[in-house]
Amino acid sequence: MLSDDVITALGATGAKLTPQASLTRKAYWKCGGPAELLVEVKTLAQLQGVMAVVDRVTVLGRGSNALIHDAGISGVVLLLKGELAALEIAEDHAWVGAGMKLNALLNRLDQAGMAGAEPFSGVPGTMGGAVVMNAGTRLGEAKDRIESVEVVLPGGAVVTLTAEECGFSYRHSALPAGAVVSRAKIALSPDPDGARMVQREGFLVRRKATQPLDKPSCGSTFTNPEGDSAGRLLDACGLKGHRIGGAVISELHANFFLNDGGASSEELRQLIVHARRVVYQQTGVLLRPEVKLLGDWGPDPLGVDEGCADSVQPG
Repeated sequence: MLSDDVITALGATGAKLTPQASLTRKAYWKCGGPAELLVEVKTLAQLQGVMAVVDRVTVLGRGSNALIHDAGISGVVLLLKGELAALEIAEDHAWVGAGMKLNALLNRLDQAGMAGAEPFSGVPGTMGGAVVMNAGTRLGEAKDRIESVEVVLPGGAVVTLTAEECGFSYRHSALPAGAVVSRAKIALSPDPDGARMVQREGFLVRRKATQPLDKPSCGSTFTNPEGDSAGRLLDACGLKGHRIGGAVISELHANFFLNDGGASSEELRQLIVHARRVVYQQTGVLLRPEVKLLGDWGPDPLGVDEGCADSVQPG
């Protein structure tokens, strides 16, 4: 629990503070408890001030790949707004605030006749989340476009990292411990005739036809094992339609776990654990969750010890 002195110091940064803020509508799964203290920062100086006061924060972004504990998230939960969600377009690159929504980034670049953010087509998160997760699609990954990343370290120092220093790999980065992304520099190229936009729109049409978009989900629940598809494995193991309470695996795409109405975060966690166990027992592949669990879930919340061998490396 945050002390009164810490809350006072956070308030002195100029950031907006909301205690016991509901996060249900901010998470794509539409479940989970409140933030102990929701802190909205609009400037780099405010973010530095917050990081100087507390040594650990949770950055929510759009909550598009987050499963929030039913009891909520203790401590500071950050939302990045204002200049931390702004876009600065130059001749061959753009600085993108970590809080900027990826769909807004794509729209702004279309309007400017520029290409460079195609890997984020249909990805519902923010630029900061795209950096942390090396987000991407069949059109590429964040690492393909990122030239450098600005982060704020615990204590408040600002550091700019090269793409190589970010340690990007499939749906993963290796940023400094506790660092919060403030903005990223991405490479751009002219697209005056909108050819890249047309390519992207065709990709999105095909994607919408194969993904369930009518019920809350976090998109792909598991990353794809090398040379295979998590959705194919889940389907082959007969998991489509499997349900725990209000949580169900989509009949359309087996890697989409849905809130079918009133699902708790615990029910979704149990469904993820069950699916991992079944796939491992039938195929020997231990799927790696793409979703991040926020809050105090205790040790091994996603089931390596619940029927899966911890000696097997995730696919």
